[in-house]
Amino acid sequence: MSRNVGVIGLGAMGMGVARSLLRAGFAVHACDVRRDVLDAFAAEGGIACASPAELGSQCDVVVTLVVNAAQTEAVLFGESGAVDAMKPGGVVLACATVAPAFAVQLGERIAQKGVLMLDSPVSGGAAKAASGEMTMMTSGPAAAYAACEDVLDAMAGKVYRLGDAHGAGSKVKIINQLLAGVHIAAAAEAMALGLREGVDPEALYDVITHSAGNSWMFENRVPHILAGDTTPLSAVDIFVKDLGLVLDTARSTKFPLPLSAAAHQMFMMASTAGYGGEDDSSVIKIFPGIELPKGAK
Repeated sequence: MSRNVGVIGLGAMGMGVARSLLRAGFAVHACDVRRDVLDAFAAEGGIACASPAELGSQCDVVVTLVVNAAQTEAVLFGESGAVDAMKPGGVVLACATVAPAFAVQLGERIAQKGVLMLDSPVSGGAAKAASGEMTMMTSGPAAAYAACEDVLDAMAGKVYRLGDAHGAGSKVKIINQLLAGVHIAAAAEAMALGLREGVDPEALYDVITHSAGNSWMFENRVPHILAGDTTPLSAVDIFVKDLGLVLDTARSTKFPLPLSAAAHQMFMMASTAGYGGEDDSSVIKIFPGIELPKGAK
């Protein structure tokens, strides 16, 4: 018999994870607010569920791949939430990027229901999710790992075990997001200066990606700028949220983060200007007097 695993949230990451689990032989139940996405997944062999509770009642492991803490709260504990419907000993893999304090509280509340949890934010984007090669930054009790080793193996190329206390995974994830957001902001600033100075943008990209100033984010995001592609694989508003979490965490201990604060303001400016739903590389649009290449608007 195939083991029953649930995925709540079939966005760019969630759909990739669900398909990876299908390939690994699991009976994959899915829940999403978009009926057309659920129907498409069902046509591939998945099992569509009308609510998180319906999904939770049938699954040994439930993976939440939603946007933030509020959505995590809603799908696990809201009306028709998954946790109350899960059998004791089941496992929740909480994959959204959230404040570490929220992850700690979430683990405590889930444990009160007799269910295990791994604080397990992810990285790698849609491509790694689709190939089952994500990086997972996890923490939680040994029993939770033991109950879902096969699921973790199917989802991720690398699973970091960062301790038995919830919150450790989320701390590492927001530090990753600190670097990701600052690097995207720096890449946008560099390209904006190059455009303002009349440097050929394609040549600039080629030079930087073969020089010491390169970063993974520069190499990955600048092609979106060059192509004028604002399709939100990761949106500006994601970094408004994630860098906000970074700053909130540091503020609680009065720890200064000047680069994070500057990058957060850049993403806030882009969001306020109407670009919040666009690809995060659209942060370049905050710079005045530059002519974006090709089809960029």
